[in-house]
Amino acid sequence: MKKVNKQKGGISILGIIFLGLILILILSYFNISVRSVVESPTGQDNLNYVGGGTRNLWNDYLKKPADYLWNDIFVNIFWKSFISNMERIRDGKPTDYENAAPLFNRS
Repeated sequence: MKKVNKQKGGISILGIIFLGLILILILSYFNISVRSVVESPTGQDNLNYVGGGTRNLWNDYLKKPADYLWNDIFVNIFWKSFISNMERIRDGKPTDYENAAPLFNRS
């Protein structure tokens, strides 16, 4: 019988932190100062360019869909019903799930 590995590949947040630490150690080995690179005029210019592009991408393309998903989908559909059901549980009333469940009588 063939053994199937269902674990999917990917990197965890700990993996990202570990890779960041290794990158800093490699840069330190080659005597490259991250501070001097970031504070240099070229580094500042590159950071400003990437930051401006990121702001434009967010404002022009991503902000409206993200606002729609957050306000109209998450807050209106999921969050409000979650809060409503939590208040019902607190007050000892049946939740939406319990109200929607079919009833049957045992004779």
